[in-house]
Amino acid sequence: MPSLSTPTPTPAPTSAAAESRGLWLGLLGVAIFALTLPMTRLAVGPVDAPQLPPLFVTAGRAALAALLSIGFLLLTRAARPPRRLWPALGLSAAGTVIGFPLFLALALRQVDAMHAAVVTGLLPLATAAIAAVVLRQRPSWGFWACALAGSALVLAFAAGAGGGRLSAADGLLLLAILSAASGYVAGAAAARELGAEQAICWVLVLSLPLTAPLMLLSWPTHAASASAWAGFAYVTLFSMWLGFFAWYRGLALGGTVRVSQVQLLQPFLALLFAVPVLGEKLEPVTVMFSLAVIATVALGRKMPVQR
Repeated sequence: MPSLSTPTPTPAPTSAAAESRGLWLGLLGVAIFALTLPMTRLAVGPVDAPQLPPLFVTAGRAALAALLSIGFLLLTRAARPPRRLWPALGLSAAGTVIGFPLFLALALRQVDAMHAAVVTGLLPLATAAIAAVVLRQRPSWGFWACALAGSALVLAFAAGAGGGRLSAADGLLLLAILSAASGYVAGAAAARELGAEQAICWVLVLSLPLTAPLMLLSWPTHAASASAWAGFAYVTLFSMWLGFFAWYRGLALGGTVRVSQVQLLQPFLALLFAVPVLGEKLEPVTVMFSLAVIATVALGRKMPVQR
C-alpha cells in the first residue's frame, strides 16, 4: 500500500475523461455544500430562538478545520506553497473562509434556509463571470445563454417564493455570493498547482491567526441545543473542509466556467435537504423548477468553452 506522501503514479486521463470526472466531483461538492444552508440555520437559529453566534460559527468552523488541515499537511509531508501562490490563497481565504460563511450565517438569522437557497442560486453565474475575466476563459454565446437561462429560472423561483420582496438579508446573501465566487476562482487557480486537498488546507491554515482568536472571543455565553452543535459540526468537517476537496478538484479537472454551472442545482438540493433537517415544506413548484434547471445545466455542458 503506497504512502500518502509518495502516491503511485497513474496514467493521465484524457481531456474528456478529466472533464467528466471534474463534473462528478463538482456535483459531490455541490451536494455537500447544499446541506450547508440548513445546517447553518440549525447552528445559528432564528432571531426569535438564537443558538450559536454567527461569528462563532464562521470563525469556529474555520479554526477547527484548520487544525485538521495541519494534521493532513504534516501526514502528507506537504511542501510550503511557493510565494507566487500566496495572493490566490489569501483571496480564497477572504472569500470562502470569512466572507461567505459570515454573510450567510448573518442572513440565516433573518430568513429561512429555503429563501437563502433560492437567492444563492445566483452563485454559478457570478463564479463563471469572474472566472471568465480572471482566468481568460472564453465561453461560447450558447454557454452564456444557458447560464443566463438557469439564473433567470433561479430568480423567478426566488421572486415567487419570496413574494417579490427584498430585505437586508438578501443584501447579505448577495455579499455572500460575491465572496464565494471570488474565493472559488482563486482557490481553483491555486489547486491546479498544489492539488485540491493542499489548496484548501493551506487556505485554512493561512486564516488560522485570525479565525482562532475570533472563535475564542465569540465563544457562546449561553447554552445551545444539541442540533445546533450538530449543525456546527457538519459545517466544520464537511462544508469547510471535505467538500472543498471534491469541489476544487472538480474545478481544476473540468474547468471553472463549466463545472461552476453544476451549482445551479445547489439551491434545489438545499430545498430538498431542508425538508428532513428543518421540517420545511416542499412545494410541487420546487420540483418543476428543479427539473428545468437540470435541463439547462445538461445543455450548458454541451456548449464549447475555450481555455
